[in-house]
Formats: sequence, structure tokens, C-alpha cells
Amino acid sequence: MNWPVVDGTFALGDLPVERGGIITDARIVWQTHGTLSADRDNVIVYPTSYSAQHDDLTWLIGPDQILDPERYFIVVIDMFSNGLSSGAAETPGFPPVVTPGDNVSAQRRLLLEHFGVSKIAAVYGFSMGAIQAYHWAARFGDDVERAFIVCGSARTSLHNRVFLSGLLRTLEAAPEHRGEGQFTEEPVLALRAFAHIYAGWGLSQDFYREELFRTALDAPDLDTFLQTDWVESFAENRAANLYAQAMTWMVADISDGEPYLGDLPAALAGITARVVLLPTETDLYFRVADNEAELPFLRHAELKVIPGVWGHRAGNPRGIPDAFHFLKTAVRETLER
Repeated sequence: MNWPVVDGTFALGDLPVERGGIITDARIVWQTHGTLSADRDNVIVYPTSYSAQHDDLTWLIGPDQILDPERYFIVVIDMFSNGLSSGAAETPGFPPVVTPGDNVSAQRRLLLEHFGVSKIAAVYGFSMGAIQAYHWAARFGDDVERAFIVCGSARTSLHNRVFLSGLLRTLEAAPEHRGEGQFTEEPVLALRAFAHIYAGWGLSQDFYREELFRTALDAPDLDTFLQTDWVESFAENRAANLYAQAMTWMVADISDGEPYLGDLPAALAGITARVVLLPTETDLYFRVADNEAELPFLRHAELKVIPGVWGHRAGNPRGIPDAFHFLKTAVRETLER
């Protein structure tokens, strides 16, 4: 890389969370790309997505990629329970529910206390990262200039919650589960079932119908694709962390608590940032219709639908040229305004 890259850990102390409980000796891990300007006005916050760590996301950072580190100071922040920041699998007494709000409040402290940054040029997030990006825009008002919501929503939909419930119930059914998302040892068979469920949702019916796992991803057959791309990937995670992050996803709602008390239209209307909603045409988690329903309440927003049959994966379009070009164009055009 031809730009500065710095890794760090930010200590938060004993951190009370919104739904009750304390993360003991809490910490968040971060990585920065680029150089902070003298005016501290070139910051892009980039929260991680479900089960991802910062190294999984850096492929889209580069002068010719989606986020340009030669112009912006990009702060990639690992969310709680991703295996690097404090998590349910590593922290005794970890709270049953840690919200997206808990995550972004900790991230805000990192920027203020470590970097001396109060205003950000943009927050960019994919999937659960997009949920956090929405919370950044809703909670920190005029201090967020732009928010890129890539395959995310302001409130987790009922249909999305049914999917998450299936994942949670699968983990709970494991004989290794000892209650409240904790396990006596890693539930290998449950994690395999978990991965197969996820594979059916992460990509569209059209992707499978066209057998793109074979023609575009070079898997010799469906069983091999499920094993290499899904089972082996999720096996690298600890079940307690997967459970905890699914709970964070389940309760996501920018209108939760004060001052909106569940009034989602009011919470959306309170966002002053320029918002770009970037769902994918065939996503099964975050439907285009979810963002269409949010759009009328946002003050300054655009809806740009990423085309194609790659489902949710088109929002993280490594190796998907058309989706990558669409996303890069949408982001860079907005950053120029």
C-alpha cells in the first residue's frame, strides 16, 4: 500500500450498555488508511459488517477503489463481538444485548478522544455496517455530512428478524448451548447448519438458478461452494460472537429510546446528513422496498439500486465488476458534492 496504514486499540473502560449490563474493560479495535488533514475534515468512518474484521473490508480502499485514502482519512472500526473488539466469546459477563447504538457511541468516543475529530465527511457501511452508518447519521446530527447506507435499513424488518430468529434458534438447539448465547464448546454441527441457512439468504434465487457459483466463482459444484464459501468461513468465528452480533442486528432501530421512542418517521426526518441509500436489486435481507419506505421521511436523500442477481453480496462487490462500478460511481459522485 502506498498510503499510511495504522492499527490500534481504544480502551473504553467498563462500558454500560443501553439494554442493561456492562462490558467489562471494553475495547474497540481500529485501523486507519490515509492521513488526517490539518483541519480534521477528511474523515470517513467505516464500521464492519456481520462477522467481518477490518482486514476483510480493506479491499475497497485505494486510489482506484471506492474509498480513496489519498484524499480521505478512513477509520475502519471493528464492531463488538467480531473477534477483535470486546465480544461475547471473550468477555466474561458480556451483556445479553449490545445495540448498534452502543457500537456507534463507542466509535464516537474513539474519534473524539483519540483523534480529536468531532465532524466527519462521511460514514460508509455495508449490511450491519450500514445499520451502524444509519445510527451515526441519526444520533450525531450536523456532525455527519454524508451517510452511505449499502444494503441496510433504519430498523430491522420483520422478515429480516424471522431470518435472524432461524439462526439464533439453530445455535440454541446445539447440545453445547448452555443458555443466553453461551456455549460449553464450539457447536460444530450447529455452525455448519448456520452456514447453510446463511448461504440461502446471502445470494439470490437467480444467482443459484444461473449457477454463478460455478461459472463466476469457479466452484466445481454446489456442495463444494457451500463448504468453501460458507461452512469454512463461519467455522472461523466463535458461536457466542455470531449469536451476539445477530442479537445486535435483531434489535437495530434508529428510533429506539429517547427522543423518538419508536417513532421511525420522526427519527428519519431528524437526520440532517445527505443520505445515499444503496440497496441491491435482489437482496433478501434488506429489500429495496425497505429503503423506498424510508426515503420520503429523509430530508436529503437519494435511492440508487445496485442492479444484478448477486443478492446481498452485490453490496460488497469484490469480483463483481458491474456492481463495483455502480457503487464506486455513486459514492464518488456524492463525495464530490
